[in-house]
Amino acid sequence: MNQAGRRHEKRAGDRAGYRAGGRAGAVALLLAGAMALTACGAGSGSDGTPDLSSGSRKGQSSTGGGQPAPDAVAPETGRSAAPEGDAESGASAAPDVKAPDYLSTFALDVDTASYGYARRTLGDGRLPAAEDVRPEEFVNSFRQGYERPEGNGFSVNVDGARIGSGTGGGGGTGASDWSLLRVGLATRTAPPASERPPAALTFVVDISGSMSETGRLDLVRKSLTILTDELRDDDSLSLVTFSNEAETRLPMTRVKGNRNRIKDVVAEMEPAQSTNVEAGITRGYEESVEGHREGATNRVVLLSDALANTGDTEAEGILRKIDSARREYGITLFGVGVGSDYGDAFMEQLTNKGDGNTTYVGDETQARKVFVDQLPAHLEVRARDAKAQVAFDRKNVQQFRLIGYENRKVADEDFRNDGVDGGEVGPGHTVTALYAVRLREGASGTVAKATVRWLDPKTRKAGEETGTVTTGSVDGTLWGGGNDRLQVAAVAAYFADRLRGGDLPGAPGLGELASRASGLAESTEDSAVEKLATAIGQADRLQRGAGTDDQPEPSEGEIG
Repeated sequence: MNQAGRRHEKRAGDRAGYRAGGRAGAVALLLAGAMALTACGAGSGSDGTPDLSSGSRKGQSSTGGGQPAPDAVAPETGRSAAPEGDAESGASAAPDVKAPDYLSTFALDVDTASYGYARRTLGDGRLPAAEDVRPEEFVNSFRQGYERPEGNGFSVNVDGARIGSGTGGGGGTGASDWSLLRVGLATRTAPPASERPPAALTFVVDISGSMSETGRLDLVRKSLTILTDELRDDDSLSLVTFSNEAETRLPMTRVKGNRNRIKDVVAEMEPAQSTNVEAGITRGYEESVEGHREGATNRVVLLSDALANTGDTEAEGILRKIDSARREYGITLFGVGVGSDYGDAFMEQLTNKGDGNTTYVGDETQARKVFVDQLPAHLEVRARDAKAQVAFDRKNVQQFRLIGYENRKVADEDFRNDGVDGGEVGPGHTVTALYAVRLREGASGTVAKATVRWLDPKTRKAGEETGTVTTGSVDGTLWGGGNDRLQVAAVAAYFADRLRGGDLPGAPGLGELASRASGLAESTEDSAVEKLATAIGQADRLQRGAGTDDQPEPSEGEIG
């Protein structure tokens, strides 16, 4: 990391270069030095060659040492030891068999696009593709009511309940032995709009031919018009459109006195030809750097169906081209997906590597939620490179499975290596991770210790918080046990797992899930839960029952 003086000189030089060289100079500066990938992409080793070993950016860090969190649950055994009495001693132990792993480590994720797109797909009478279903994004689409921290950083809430067998069928083998463990993380709520830093937003809008479908470009126009009225006078906005090429429609412009001008530019957008996402994002970051404001939240917002078919169509290649701007100026990427045919996985890869998050907008109601309720309040970033690590007590836990987060997993030894990217989390966000946990017979005491680690966005100083859960906190009954929000999270997770053909222990069938969601919608008086019930009912009608996976599972440690 550069020292403050060097960083200041470089920024001043970059801005001078942009002014002197115009757009060509901007592109040259963006391309220069863009060698490392971001978020879950590859980094560079000390010899300058790409490091592709873990799928995460690695590098030197002044605040992390590349270690797991302290395993306070079983410090005397370490993470590779078997529980007492579970392994043969001496020569009878197979030397080539790896001991069970009782650590689970992942980057935080606040995306919700997978759930939004699934609802849209089901509403159109189709089941979503299994590869587009990410359970963590289903779960994180619902309020959980966690306690908030008083200051910056996170609160850690850990609880759970016994699963039991679903009365509607679909319970996994030995379901009554399993519990659902919930790790809930929350940041302090967003400040009033008047107290947040000003924002400098560059909107990159897809106007390719596929965006002409009803509910795509017209919805984007409505969304930007709504947002223009919500932004403060001291906020700034620029607009880039792209089809086969990219074009700047509006340079960075203060909102004050220009709201009508901004709306006129938005209204003039019309669909054109092919989809060159690379050109759009490159031009968008160029405009964001040219209009960069010190002390403001600088962000690129991509609105697209993410069906790239021209230029570089790989997320890693696209983000590599703008990496220097992202790193030097701290510009994050927020993705808003639209359309019945939507490149969900591509958009998620872009935003993960662009230190941002993604959501999906299917109608005007959702557009208002995103552009009125969420984006203006959550423009700031409260935590960078945030990761979680859960250490299970091997004396009490026989097996566990993290539900979702497959593409956000981090090597256990990289938890405290701050050169490995995590997730970016804003104010007022919550992150929920659910685990199916099988306790040992007679288990008593600690079940797990959850630790979250993050970097302060301004100082890059690392912080950690922990929470612990015991067997007494997971002895209650999940269904009808009184914890409505835990049940909502369970329904959402089981729904996602059914859609992608999984077989979580104790998972009810879609019919029972729809019934439980309807009851929870009534008890919580939450319209979002009511919409969940509707979506599950639609899926049930399209898919009567889900197949099961009869492949044998390991009897110890992490499964799935």
